[in-house]
Amino acid sequence: MNSLLRGGAALAALVLPLAACSDGASGAAPGGAAADSGTEVLAALYPLQYVAEQVGGEHVSVSSITPAGVDPHDLELSPAAVATLDDATVVYLAGFQAALDDALEVTSPAHALDVSQAAGVHTEDDGHEETAEATTDDHEEETAEAPTDDHAGEAHADGDPHFWLDPTRLADVATAVADELAAADPDNAEDYAANAERLGTELSALDEELSTGLARCETRTIVVAHEAYGYLAEAYDLEQVGISGLDPEAEPSPARLAEIGKVVEEKGVTTIFTEDLVNPAVAESLAADLGVEVAVLDPLESQVDESQEYPDVMRANLEALRSALGCA
Repeated sequence: MNSLLRGGAALAALVLPLAACSDGASGAAPGGAAADSGTEVLAALYPLQYVAEQVGGEHVSVSSITPAGVDPHDLELSPAAVATLDDATVVYLAGFQAALDDALEVTSPAHALDVSQAAGVHTEDDGHEETAEATTDDHEEETAEAPTDDHAGEAHADGDPHFWLDPTRLADVATAVADELAAADPDNAEDYAANAERLGTELSALDEELSTGLARCETRTIVVAHEAYGYLAEAYDLEQVGISGLDPEAEPSPARLAEIGKVVEEKGVTTIFTEDLVNPAVAESLAADLGVEVAVLDPLESQVDESQEYPDVMRANLEALRSALGCA
């Protein structure tokens, strides 16, 4: 990410109190109904905000801890922002945002849900531990104690936290969020459970769209600016090759760039994918050298366009992939 984006991200996080982080997000409910002044929910980043809004419906008021358009890795919290965690219901991913992890240790939220177990994800510190040479093969391994849901017990050894790119994992998180909201607000537990079931059905249908749309493609290799797509690749039988590893700011070596060139030639790759919140200069330069296209594949860490919700962005990603991979 370029320095201007990083500077803007840090400044935005420092000066905005959490309650005002996402005006358009607060109180959104399924069907567009306005929320009452019920349970206050603070979601760490956009995918969790989306789930909290959909599951909580009219009974919750949801704000994002990370403002729209800001890279959540760059999150910094002012003392006033940290104070807003007290007495709220916080939905977060442990190990993904160090500033939030630290803040939760010194505050007393009414409820705090770490979604990592429900999603079957393991992160190492901020999730940026891998080198540019890392790949997404052989991510999945079983832990000694396997909980009951489909993904529990799975861990991605490379620390990739982007589980939400697999809609079925997000559906599992919706169930966990419903349980947490029911603990905070027992009177509306049935509504939370029903909303989670509805959202799960919608996400299952989205998963089927992705599976069908990516079933028959000329190539299954995606070359990406950084390796944020391990769960997407795993779910839909794709091979991810990153210019950089999990750290989008890691500078690829000349040897790595040469390796990418060989992959592009051998696998028939036509497109290099970049992101809105990552400086595309390296990807664009490499694509120009190799004679291939550049397109955006959104890792959905943040809501870049507030008019586009999670399903809209995932469908846009599907179309970008189908075009790049030559899918029938």
